[in-house]
Amino acid sequence: MLLKQKVFAVAAGLLLMVFIFELVRRKKMREEYSWLWLLTGVAIIIMVLWYDLLEFITGLIGAVLPTTTLFILSILFLVLISIHFSVRISSLTDKMIKLTQELSILKAEKDRDNEL
Repeated sequence: MLLKQKVFAVAAGLLLMVFIFELVRRKKMREEYSWLWLLTGVAIIIMVLWYDLLEFITGLIGAVLPTTTLFILSILFLVLISIHFSVRISSLTDKMIKLTQELSILKAEKDRDNEL
């Protein structure tokens, strides 16, 4: 890997981490989600600085080039993020339905009490 590429990748990983810290600090992102993105930044830096690890993983999965390994890992990461958010959305949808039903019951009771 060329020095320019290493510098760019390390800078991208560090900028990602600083950006995530700033989002958490400004309360734009909850801490429970920030750990995953911070680990992503650390993984980027590790893969760049320890290039032999990337080549080892490439050999393990049977890929030809390290860039293919990065592409596969990126797709896997996006799939896992999508599954996580699908689970969260499903849970929030169930909670919203329950709250809506409880609110409807309370409104019906209030309307009934007002009629009496």
